Parts: sequence; structure tokens; C-alpha cells
Amino acid sequence: GALGYTLQAPLEDRYLMSRDEILGRIRTLMGGRAAEEVVFGEISTGASDDIQKASRIAREMLTVYGMSEKLRNLSLVGEPYQDFLGGGGRDAPHSGEIEKLIGDEQLAILTRAYDDAKRIVTERRAQLEKLAERLLAQEKVDGADLLEILGPRPEPAADGARAPESEKLHV
Repeated sequence: GALGYTLQAPLEDRYLMSRDEILGRIRTLMGGRAAEEVVFGEISTGASDDIQKASRIAREMLTVYGMSEKLRNLSLVGEPYQDFLGGGGRDAPHSGEIEKLIGDEQLAILTRAYDDAKRIVTERRAQLEKLAERLLAQEKVDGADLLEILGPRPEPAADGARAPESEKLHV
């Protein structure tokens, strides 16, 4: 069984997601690794699946959804192609320079998400401890437990964003 995991509805269940919503998902996925570092002072392999998901989502933001800051409105998903040696693939071929820009921006997104998650975990450490105590006592928590420990979810702002400006992830 899993030592612990973050349960979120898959991206595929949503037809439209804003850049801020996607960045929020990435930050949430980085929360387990951030909590390990804050609480235990070291990291383990426990968050590897979440990190893989966060990395994939960040790359899809940049290469599929055209949400790159540096390569705006560019999608690198193409029709199947055949290269001159007879090999092929699904993604449109692109230069090493473009791949480096994507990699640099992907790393910046993941680094910022991790830093933000770590800050939030640190700021809310008391709530994290209460939640951990509840988990140890009951083995699982539900929505009512979360509401009791964390309080109500912040109301959406005028722009539709849920997180207060201080917790929004901007890259």
C-alpha cells in the first residue's frame, strides 16, 4: 500500500483549465516532498510519483497547451512524421535550442512550485501536525475532517481564482 498520496481529479476530467489552476495542481503535487523536507529535514523516494506527475503537467503546459512565457502559443504536438532515416514519432521535430528553453522553463515552474509549497507547509505547520494526528488516530480523513482542521476553502476572487494572491503561483 501507499505510504500516503495526494488525490486529485485527473486533468482529463476537466475541459478547460487556466494556467493558474494548472500551476496550483503542480504546487499541490510538490506538497508531499515539501512536507518531508520541512518536517523531517530530508527527502525520500516517497514523492517520486507526484514529482513525475508535476513534471509531466509542467511540460504539457509548455509543449501541448501553448502556455509558455518564452514560446507563447507554440504547441509541439504534431501529426506523425517520418524523418529522413525512416524513423518517426508523434511530436513535431524541434531544435535543441527550443528544447533547452522548454527544459529551463519547466525547471523554473517546478522550482517555484516547490518553493511555494514549502513556504505554505512551513506557514501552516500547526495545521499539518493536527492533520497528521487525525490520520494516526483514524487512518483516513474526509471532507469534514479537513474542514474542521483547515477551515473553509477560500472564496473565489473576482477573477475566479481560489487561492489568495499571496498563495498564487506566478512563473
